[in-house]
Amino acid sequence: MAQDLFRKFQAMPSLGGGAPAPPTSAERIPRHSTGLGEFTRMVAGQEEMRILDLGPTSPTNIARLTGLGHKMYNEDILLASTSPAYAARTEEGKPTLNVDRFLGENLTYTTTLFDAVLCWDIPDYLPEAVVRPAVERLHRVTKTGGVLLAFFHTRDAGPDAPYYRYHIVGDDQLELQQGPRFRLQRIFNNRNIEKLFQEFASIKFFLARDNVREVLVVK
Repeated sequence: MAQDLFRKFQAMPSLGGGAPAPPTSAERIPRHSTGLGEFTRMVAGQEEMRILDLGPTSPTNIARLTGLGHKMYNEDILLASTSPAYAARTEEGKPTLNVDRFLGENLTYTTTLFDAVLCWDIPDYLPEAVVRPAVERLHRVTKTGGVLLAFFHTRDAGPDAPYYRYHIVGDDQLELQQGPRFRLQRIFNNRNIEKLFQEFASIKFFLARDNVREVLVVK
C-alpha cells in the first residue's frame, strides 16, 4: 500500500497473537449519526435488500433491519484477522497478514450480492495489508447503486481510542458498546478515504462531534 495512504500510529501490535482482551464494560453510549440517517433513508421502503454487517453480531441490528423486510448477513472480519492462521512476515521480517489466505476464507462471496454494507470503522483497525484488498472485495460484491456506510477517526482520536460495537436503535441513532481492545492502527484523511473508495461512483462526508468522520459511499 502506498506510504501516503494513511498515517500509522506507533507500537502496532504483532499479528497472529489471538483475539484481543474482552471489553471491560457493557455500558451503551447513545450517539446520533447523520450518515446512518442517510443510509436508513436509502434502504427504507425497498424490497428485501441484502445487507452485510461487518461488525460483531448485534441482535439489535438484526432485529432492526430484518424488521424493515431485509435479509441480514454478518461477518466480523476484524476479529477474524487476529487468527494466528493468517500471520505472516514481510521480506524484512516484519509481522504482516497473509492476504490471499485471509480473503480465501473471509468475504468469500463469489457473486454480486449486497445492496448495502455496514462497514463501521473496521478499516481503522484492520492490519494494513488487508485494508485495500478487503475494500476491493466489498466493491466487487456490492450491487451497482448499492450503498456502504463507514466511520473513520480523525487525527484527534488518538491511538488509544476505544473500539466500539455499533447497535442501531433508530433511523439515525446508535448505541456504542465498548468491544474487544483492538488498537487504532491508522488515521485516514479525506484524500486517503477518497483513494480507498476510488472504484465507487460517489462519496459523501459527514463530520461528527466525537472525532469521527462518517462516510456514505455509493457504487
